[in-house]
Amino acid sequence: MLGSVKRLADRLSPFGVAHAHCDIPCGIYDPNDAIQAAQTCIRMTELILESEDVSILGARNNLIRYVAAKEEHATKAKDDILIIWTDYFKPEHLEKYPNLHELVWNACKLGSQVKQNIDMEAAQAFKAALEEIGNIFWETKQ
Repeated sequence: MLGSVKRLADRLSPFGVAHAHCDIPCGIYDPNDAIQAAQTCIRMTELILESEDVSILGARNNLIRYVAAKEEHATKAKDDILIIWTDYFKPEHLEKYPNLHELVWNACKLGSQVKQNIDMEAAQAFKAALEEIGNIFWETKQ
């Protein structure tokens, strides 16, 4: 009887799937994934800029894949750094690094610019910003 009630309740109000790095918190943070994703954005931008004839079907297919990979990795880099920002950094870190909020904000804005455009300067600035945040992260771990 209890099983029937549970199945009925599940049908009336199904649970969605939740995705998260970790809300325990587990204490495992690493900006290297974000930096690597930003490096992928640089490489995809290089490949897009090297594409000469996008009218050929194969070249067009590759171009679409490069753009998709660039956008996926820009999103991943932003997501990774935002997790560190919201779940790891604490008020004492902001006291020691008063520009940290602005660094994260600017890095996320650069990530959006990388997604929206084919701009090597923005892609490189995005990676540099994430590296700067990563350096602060590692300094706080000592």
